[in-house]
Amino acid sequence: MAQEFDLVIVGGGTGGYVAAIRAAQLGLKTAIVEKGKLGGTCLHRGCIPSKALLRSAEVFSTVKKSAEFGVITGEVSLDFGKVQERKTTIVESLHKGVQHLIKQGKIEVFEGTGRILGPSIFSPMTGTISVEMNNGADNEMLIPKNVIIATGSRPRTLPGLEKDGQQVLTSDEALQLEKLPKSIIIVGGGVIGIEWASMLHDFGVEVTVIEYADRIIPTEDQEVSREMQRLLKKRGVKIITEAKVLPKTLERREQVTISAEVKGKTEAFSAEKILVSIGRQGNTEGIGLENTEIQIEKGYIVTNQYYQTKESHIYAIGDCIGGMQLAHVASHEGITAVEHIAGEKPEAVDYSLVSKCIYSSPEAASVGFTESEAKEKGYTVKTGKFSFRAIGKALVFGESDGFVKIVADEKTNDILGVHMIGPHVTDMISEAGLARVLDATPWEVAKTIHPHPTLSEAIGEAALAVDGLAIHS
Repeated sequence: MAQEFDLVIVGGGTGGYVAAIRAAQLGLKTAIVEKGKLGGTCLHRGCIPSKALLRSAEVFSTVKKSAEFGVITGEVSLDFGKVQERKTTIVESLHKGVQHLIKQGKIEVFEGTGRILGPSIFSPMTGTISVEMNNGADNEMLIPKNVIIATGSRPRTLPGLEKDGQQVLTSDEALQLEKLPKSIIIVGGGVIGIEWASMLHDFGVEVTVIEYADRIIPTEDQEVSREMQRLLKKRGVKIITEAKVLPKTLERREQVTISAEVKGKTEAFSAEKILVSIGRQGNTEGIGLENTEIQIEKGYIVTNQYYQTKESHIYAIGDCIGGMQLAHVASHEGITAVEHIAGEKPEAVDYSLVSKCIYSSPEAASVGFTESEAKEKGYTVKTGKFSFRAIGKALVFGESDGFVKIVADEKTNDILGVHMIGPHVTDMISEAGLARVLDATPWEVAKTIHPHPTLSEAIGEAALAVDGLAIHS
């Protein structure tokens, strides 16, 4: 029997379940179709489990150098099974929390694979959702007034370097490792690749990163990128840039070997495992898009600023539409879409106000334009930079590498971007994000009295440095 809803959301990841909760708040009868577990990639195969592993790696690394803090320990060893158990416990706890929120919102969940139908006996309008239930029961037919597609993404693979789950991995398989390899090659020096490089190195794995671009984390400010590369190399991570992995060169023996063209020369690289980390692609196949007028470009669903597709009652959010592919972005896209459906007249998401974080060691975080992006957009810029080496709290922490950099418009004095690398900057970036939302100037940030001793003092000093007024440099 068909069931009617105001809104059906295909995909119960971060974007999907947040959209469902907002819809319930607005009084919309809402359902989620999810083939896996509520929480999606972020909770089960991405943000949360990887950060749990990164935290264990950070603790392990800190304990090994505890003598620097006057704390003398015996021999330090790693129980990777316990590391994985802790990760699983955290994920399960958060999963229960999401389930509670969905139940609290009286949101119906259909566990199965949803497929969009064209006009049919169920509805003259495109958008009926046929759900192939996981439990083998007959398909459920859901007739919604509106649909949100929130099907997420999956790791990209390279031709000739497809995952086998044993020697060639993506982040999905890497999260399930039962034991650590002695060595690994990471193909891709973007955000995910660098987080894995940092984590695995701290766990004692010999790491080689192969990056196609001329620098790692190429979407970040060039100074941050250079500092990250310098510090990772200093710790012992081998980083190869301007390197193109050659197709059909993979050899599987006790170790795996691949060849890459590095600055015009062919080099071979061998390790126990390979992690392919070259970005993610949208999950747009097998959900019935061919039954609609929805437009696809480069594998992603095309939407307007309110996330409507060419079928005005069908919306799409999150990784399946491309863009920044961040969990917090998907959440805000979902809220915007729901409020538009409900006639709330929401503001469109301004992606230049989105904070981005890299949870490596050191951490990196940014919001707004890089210095080069600002110049490309025609701004005349001025910058201020302040090192953590002059910050007392950073010295107390024993982590004084890195800096805060502010990019401002010389004409209007508005802050255009803030870029950080160093201790706990992923927790500090929200101040910069608020400054961008409020269209603040460096002077206004500098007038904020940052408590002493804190890491946040670096933000105030960097703001002063924009006009050459930093106190402690």
